[in-house]
Amino acid sequence: MKRLLLAIGTLVLAFTALAQSNTAPPVSRTVSGQALKSKDTPAVRLEFDKAFKYAGGQSFVLYDVANAEQHFFVDADKEGRIKRFYWIQFEGYLPANTHTYKYTPTKVVNIGGFDFIADAYPRSLKGNLGRPDSDGNRARAFLASKGFKMAGTEILSQRLVHLVDEAKRNELMIIYIEDLGDTGLNAADLSEGGSARARWPEIAQGLLDRAQKNMKVKRR
Repeated sequence: MKRLLLAIGTLVLAFTALAQSNTAPPVSRTVSGQALKSKDTPAVRLEFDKAFKYAGGQSFVLYDVANAEQHFFVDADKEGRIKRFYWIQFEGYLPANTHTYKYTPTKVVNIGGFDFIADAYPRSLKGNLGRPDSDGNRARAFLASKGFKMAGTEILSQRLVHLVDEAKRNELMIIYIEDLGDTGLNAADLSEGGSARARWPEIAQGLLDRAQKNMKVKRR
């Protein structure tokens, strides 16, 4: 009986440790006005143009392998329809695994002394948006809970990823998203084989320029 109780106790401790390892820490970064501040991983201050209002933040365990903390600055009308917004995500793998972040950089830009892997793409929000527990779907659900939604279903997305450490186990991701509706184009037009694909390099560069113009990145 003592052995059985000892075995049960060991299992309880193991499951408790596992549950704790998969519990996201509370939101740790702070926001004051237009500035988002992080003390570590990385130590950085992000400041956004006054047109973007802070919509809040959340943290969670992503796919049971990484801690993720999201923050959002939105440019929306009185009805909560978003024309453009910044999605900032601090992410790091849990100690229980040995995963690393792997990217094949096609473009690297330096912003405020930080090197960011930069890529952009057009996208439609119609149809299947992937796993419900993805960081993207969690972001959309959070914004919806605050009364926000995209003005349209066709968007442009600029992703900027900074790998925090040499081990490549922590990253800072900044995603800048714009509604595509005013251009008269949709994501299919700008995708490979689309009718406006030849315009994509120019449009993508403009998107990157605007993403950088409306924010400042500073080391702390």
